[in-house]
Amino acid sequence: MARYIAFLRAVNVGGRVVKMDELKRLFVMPGITNISTYIQSGNVIFDSSAGVETLKGKIEGKLLKALGYEVTVFLKTFEEIRDIIERNPYKKDLEDMGLYVSMLSSVADTEGLKQLQLLAGEQEQVKILGTEAYILVPQNGYGNSKLSNTTVEKKLKVRATTRNWATMNKILALE
Repeated sequence: MARYIAFLRAVNVGGRVVKMDELKRLFVMPGITNISTYIQSGNVIFDSSAGVETLKGKIEGKLLKALGYEVTVFLKTFEEIRDIIERNPYKKDLEDMGLYVSMLSSVADTEGLKQLQLLAGEQEQVKILGTEAYILVPQNGYGNSKLSNTTVEKKLKVRATTRNWATMNKILALE
């Protein structure tokens, strides 16, 4: 049995509001147990012995049917979250900066990364390690950055969902 965190794309953004009690209820299905949610940005923690692709298909299908729109699901284990945090390429650059992690649906090509880096502002940086993009922006500057989740998706030609560094660390602490 593995413990998963489902990071949901397109939940509680752009007017698509889903209360956490409802989201928790939507995850009730055979093979998924011990369900909880963390903050309003679409993070669901649960246990399952099913494989990742099977789970993604079941969850995405149920969310589409219940909500009426596509929700891409990014499943990670606590071990994978720990690895994302340990691989942070900006460990010494965090003072007065904000760090965000975009989880990508697949490995991005290098041309897309170059295009993304060209959009970065003077104090912004982006690095991709595997299927995560680490985005460093001035403190409280993500809302003004051109390195938004939408831009990451367009330039890298992948689906993505983004969380701030504090959220990633708080989720890991729930292990």
